Amino acid sequence: MAKQVSTGERHWYAIHTYSGYENAVARNLRQRIDSLGMQDQIFAVVVPTEKKVRVKGGKRVTEEEKLYPGYVLVDMIVNDESWYVVRNTPRVTGFVGAGTQPVPLSEEEYNKLMNIMDSEEVKHKVDLQVDDLVSINDGPFKDLEGKVGEVDEATGKVKVLVSMFGRETPVELDFLQVKKV
Repeated sequence: MAKQVSTGERHWYAIHTYSGYENAVARNLRQRIDSLGMQDQIFAVVVPTEKKVRVKGGKRVTEEEKLYPGYVLVDMIVNDESWYVVRNTPRVTGFVGAGTQPVPLSEEEYNKLMNIMDSEEVKHKVDLQVDDLVSINDGPFKDLEGKVGEVDEATGKVKVLVSMFGRETPVELDFLQVKKV
């Protein structure tokens, strides 16, 4: 009894996994594809990530951050056999779609994801928001406190409004130079 309507077309599909197990699911699925000889129906398995800069121990560290925690992308031709292999991989909870019918990503969605993943531009993970109170821990304004006026994640800069000479003055700082009060 066939469950999947197979068009024989190759598309990218999103599968839902237990959060935190995306890489394990991708690894397990690749092993299953190899051991079951499914390379002609399941072509690629990808965990969508982007590069982010974080501060750990006062140093900048570039890390891969998952774009969609709990999801893995699979490039495949859906038929009963390929659906079964993916669906029965440990820690896979199902395909994204209606009922048991997977819905492929649109070409636009796929291209947008690939542009983010292929981008060499590193985003800064700044855990600050406008109006947060911060203290400046480095530079000529060290030990002053202020309020975040603007956050630019692309450059990792923050504008802090510091009270000087009786009025608020905006000071542009690197996010490493400030910490939340």
